[in-house]
Amino acid sequence: MSKKILLIDNDVSLCEQLSTQLAAHGYAVICAHSAVEGRKLALTEKPDAIVTEAMLETDTAGFELVYQLRDERADSRYASIRSTPILLLTGIDQATHFRFSLNEKQSYLPKISGMLSKPVQLENLQEKLQQML
Repeated sequence: MSKKILLIDNDVSLCEQLSTQLAAHGYAVICAHSAVEGRKLALTEKPDAIVTEAMLETDTAGFELVYQLRDERADSRYASIRSTPILLLTGIDQATHFRFSLNEKQSYLPKISGMLSKPVQLENLQEKLQQML
């Protein structure tokens, strides 16, 4: 059975391109183009992994999405998908010149499985997904 990937990016053509490429490698890909849509699909589709841009409706909407999905409260509506692996696929370093560290002692990000910068090489994305799944 193919692994289901939720791809959240406001770049519609990138979503379509990555969706086609990943589907050719056996993944079932669902695209969302906003954090709001991504949250809804994450709950209804229960993907095996989530790949999201950091900058969606706002420069921080992707980060906020990750925080919401990782909410530790017992009554969190996202409790059933709290442990779903999340990969940030972002151009934020090009857009803002910020550099993010995944070193947990230095990072303010909730636990994610990794981060890749755009433009992404398909091989790098596949390798990361295989590690996550």
